[in-house]
Amino acid sequence: MSSAVEDNRKTRSARKQPRVRVEISAGGIVFKRTPKGVRLAFIMDPYGKWTFAKGHPEVGETIVDAALRETREEMGLGRLKIIKPVGKIDIWFRDRYRPETKGMLVHKHVHYFLMEAPAHAKGRPQFKEKIRKIIWVPLRRALDTSSYKDVRPVLERVTAHFSNGRRPAAKPPSPEATPAG
Repeated sequence: MSSAVEDNRKTRSARKQPRVRVEISAGGIVFKRTPKGVRLAFIMDPYGKWTFAKGHPEVGETIVDAALRETREEMGLGRLKIIKPVGKIDIWFRDRYRPETKGMLVHKHVHYFLMEAPAHAKGRPQFKEKIRKIIWVPLRRALDTSSYKDVRPVLERVTAHFSNGRRPAAKPPSPEATPAG
């Protein structure tokens, strides 16, 4: 084989993108306590789906710091308090949108943390990141609201955190249903 052909093959293979790109992200599942109970915050992502804020750590940034920063930025919430880690999801997808990874297979590890916002918090979507909307959902509707099935195990841990393993108390019978003595 001629050295020119061999050099051409080496150049092409050196330019080839890796077959799989591994990414790390961190984010928050934000709640607030209201007179009507616990509410979880969902964002509408650029794909029109309900999910949670997340993003990539910056150079030298810890996973916890990245989760807090990304959640504050994407949701416009200043005073967030990390309560605890609630798990990591492991997802695979073919990137169809980002120019730098378009067409690549991506293996993403997303670390989520439960975060508390003040009771009066509303938030502001980060439009430059194409976050379209923020909604606050009653805890009992959270699993039905989430658009992504792979977030379900983390969301189940969040709901378990608030129930502390207890079943909801049964409603007392109404006075009309109680037999007279």
